[in-house]
Order: sequence, then structure tokens, then C-alpha cells
Amino acid sequence: MAEKKIKVAIAGVGNCASSLIQGIHYYKKKGTVDVSGLMHEDIGGYKPWDIEIVAAWDIDARKVGKDVAEAIFAPPNCTAVFEPDVPKTGVKVRMGKVLDGFAPHMKEYPPERTFVLADEKEDELEDVVAVLKETGADVLINYVPVGAEQAARFYAEACLRAGVSFINAMPTFIVSDPEWGKKFEEAGIPVVGDDIKSQVGATIVHRTLTQLFVDRGVKLDRTYQLNFGGNTDFLNMLARERLKTKKVSKTEAVTSLLPYDLGWENVHIGPSDWVPWLKDRKIAYIRMEGRLFGDVPMYIELKLDVEDSPNSAGSMMDAIRCAKLARDRGIGGPLYSISAYTMKHPPIQYPDWQAKKMVEEFIRGERER
Repeated sequence: MAEKKIKVAIAGVGNCASSLIQGIHYYKKKGTVDVSGLMHEDIGGYKPWDIEIVAAWDIDARKVGKDVAEAIFAPPNCTAVFEPDVPKTGVKVRMGKVLDGFAPHMKEYPPERTFVLADEKEDELEDVVAVLKETGADVLINYVPVGAEQAARFYAEACLRAGVSFINAMPTFIVSDPEWGKKFEEAGIPVVGDDIKSQVGATIVHRTLTQLFVDRGVKLDRTYQLNFGGNTDFLNMLARERLKTKKVSKTEAVTSLLPYDLGWENVHIGPSDWVPWLKDRKIAYIRMEGRLFGDVPMYIELKLDVEDSPNSAGSMMDAIRCAKLARDRGIGGPLYSISAYTMKHPPIQYPDWQAKKMVEEFIRGERER
């Protein structure tokens, strides 16, 4: 039987793309023996190594024009290298449309900490559409920076015109926007989004504890989640005006589980600062204040320390394969199950146990979306 491949294009060849691509080859070597780190080894007959990168865009001079296998290790990428032997792909990174793809303040930092804007002709919308069609891409992953609202919609529009599935890993509300969702549904294109939720990251841990409070009858009064790290994502987010949708996404991911309103002054969830020497490590501090039986107060404080980008790659592996499975089945529009399972701001929020159950049903063909 011929190999089944999932042809993937990437907009933004940063740390998340690096971890994902390293993982494709890591698990190809490792196979399914003593597997760790995967939520699903097999989805509809698709394994992690069935993912093939066929196109990529970036705006950094150190990545544009290079083979994807080389670009994923170029500065300012700084994530863990767990698979150094990524073979050449034959796919050169193209110059993306800049738009709002970087925060102006990032020019004030040394280039090794941030980006070097490439002096190349930018691909226009028709160029991106043509590449997607020529390469036969099944899926495009949006990895452009937080706050790049125009750039995110640029690639979403390209997918609509090319008939390619769109996975929105960033907190621009596209898949969860009813207008955009309807466009993809009418075009018969399955899409997943918005804002990737890591395997065991701050959001999923905070959600799990919140659900525990609800299930055990403890009233949550106040909570915060403070995040900081050393990659360019955190540097980019020092521009607070770019954080509006990110803050909404992270906050609603937690508060959507509560059957009551905490009040805006009692919840604070969002990126806090950039610490360069942390590189791709992310540290999160979570505090929850609640009331037990008899209104007796109780508190939880937690510190989470993770390598940020590999933590999201497992979720992306599942999102990619579910998008392809939907394409194989002729399903279009937002995929509610895998979006709720792998994204912070899906079209419909579900408790995580329910989202997992829905994904298993989708994989077995018992649920359409």
C-alpha cells in the first residue's frame, strides 16, 4: 500500500516549527516502541512521520532562502534540539508578507535576540495561493507572532482561495469567528483553531485545577497566572497593545469552565515579562484562592517550568492529522472536537475530559466534527 502523506505548509519558521519538524524525524527513528510524548500514536492510519513539509514562509534574513531543515536551527530560534539530524527537505523558506508580523520595538534589541528583516520581495496573496496549489498542500499552520492580526488573516484568506486547511496556532480569532468559520464550511475546508494549547502547559494545568474546584464544590474567588520566558514570543509580547486577543484567549480558556462570573478584577491571566537567558523555557506561576465547606479559605500556588515549543508540538501533531482525516472524509468547517482538545479559544469550549472523548469519537468516525 502506498504511503499516506500529509503535506503541510508553515507560515512562521520559529521555535514551534522547529520542535514540530524535529519531532517528525525523531519519531520516525523511534517508531512506536517505548513511545513518550505523543497524545495519539496513530490517527486514522496517520503516524507523526507521515507529515511532510512542502512550503514555508518567514521574514527573517537568516531563514529566507534556506532549506527548512537548516532554517529551523537559525537564530533567533533557541528551543531544545532533541533531533539534530533533520535531513534536507528540498523546500526553501520563502519571503512572507510582512504586514504586522513583528512588533516595532523588537528592532531595538540585538539581532541575535530578535529578528533581521530580510530585504527580499514579499510573496503576495496570489503567490501564496499558487505555492499552496503547486505543492498540493493539505494544511497550512499559522505560526506568525502574537498580535500579527493582518498577517494571520492573510494566510487564512490564502487557504480559503487554495482549498487548504488552516490550523491557527496563534490567538487571532479566525476559526472561532462565526463569519470566518462559515466561509470555510461553505468552501468545504476543515479548519482547527484558535491558539494552540500545550500538552502540559499553564493553560491546561490552570483549567484542570479550575475544573477540580467546580467538581468538588469549592468556590473560586480570585486567580492569577503569570508567565515569562526568553524566546522571541515573549519579547514580541512586551508590546502590550499586541496582547488583546492573547489575554482574552488565555482568560476565557479558564473562566469558561466556571458556572459563575469571577469579575474582571479577580482574574489576571497573561504573559508578564521577557527574561533573555531563559531562551525557550517558560515559567508560569499560578495562584488560586477559594472557599471550602463553611466558607473556610484555601489557596493553591503552583510553579510550572517547561520548554515552551516542544510542549505545543504534540498538540499540533494531533491537530494536523485530524485536519487531514476530515479532508479524507469530505468534512468542512471548524472541527469542534480537536479544536476544543488542542486550542485555547475554540469555536465551542468543552471541559477537557469531554473534548478528549469527542476526539476519540471523531477518530473512530462516530462524530462528524
